[in-house]
Amino acid sequence: MALIRCNFSSEVLELGTSMTVLLPESSAAQIGVTGSTGAAPPPVLYLLHGLTDDDSAWARYTSIERYAADRGLAVVMPQVHRSFYADEASGGRYWTFLAEELPQVVARFFRVSTRPADTFVAGLSMGGYGALKWALRHPERFAAAASLSGALDVAYIQKYDMRPFMRALTDRVFGDRDLAGTDEDLLHLVATADPAGLPRLMVRCGTEDHLRAQNERFVAACAAHGVPLDSGFGPGAHEWSYWDAGIRTVLDWLRPVPAS
Repeated sequence: MALIRCNFSSEVLELGTSMTVLLPESSAAQIGVTGSTGAAPPPVLYLLHGLTDDDSAWARYTSIERYAADRGLAVVMPQVHRSFYADEASGGRYWTFLAEELPQVVARFFRVSTRPADTFVAGLSMGGYGALKWALRHPERFAAAASLSGALDVAYIQKYDMRPFMRALTDRVFGDRDLAGTDEDLLHLVATADPAGLPRLMVRCGTEDHLRAQNERFVAACAAHGVPLDSGFGPGAHEWSYWDAGIRTVLDWLRPVPAS
């Protein structure tokens, strides 16, 4: 795999930002790594970071490069700071950046497939929320979406998480609007979605994770509204060894087809 740290200017954010990108390459001569390229542009996974991370975190703390290599899968990891992948009330338009500008930049800079059947999104914690929000608000763009240990109930976080830093964060990102029943609320998006038009969805969360109850509420909402969901809970906390194993599960489930 080629690993690229790409610094570029965002017109939406009106500042310089970055993304880390993995691109498939032939690695027949590299010991311990298998990889291949084809004539067609490779499928692409947008892989989203969590609240305390940046665009380099997945590559630094997991073996995503090695896992993606033998699948011929490109991986795009953008930088969004502590934005909850939202257009912030006091800050940057990170939702618009993610959902509109970023795919255009990726298509312009890199040779990857733009077909919905070849496009996937996943993330951890805040990034799990961002991944499912993107897939639920733009289901026509993705073949599948997955969340690991996702912060999947932001309306609950806004109302009940009284930690000072979270109060300041949600006030800065969302302002004084009530998130329940809005397009920031995944439970609302599930309740109003057409199940037949959604991509495949996956949720995984550790049984020792502090976000377990939020994930259970999302699973229940999907069941109540007939939204197909591959969900699972097993031993694990909110930490990188769980996510390193989890992203392998996600990639196996995505079943991207290498370009030929």
